[in-house]
Amino acid sequence: MADLERSERLQIMLSGAELEALENWRFDKRMPSRAAAVRELLRRGLASDGFLVADIGAKSQDFGVVRQQNTDDASD
Repeated sequence: MADLERSERLQIMLSGAELEALENWRFDKRMPSRAAAVRELLRRGLASDGFLVADIGAKSQDFGVVRQQNTDDASD
């Protein structure tokens, strides 16, 4: 196995729904760890095209992994 230098730590906060989506994807793809799953998703995302560029003044809270369910929709 190749020695990889991973000297930088990245910490992110996820909602319960986001963590559940990550874990479901991870287990479906048989990824060995959360870190491996996040690295694979980053690799795929960075290689992809067709996403919007963030607006000036956008905040971190404006970007999520899963869509927030509207409380009005929950009662339907």
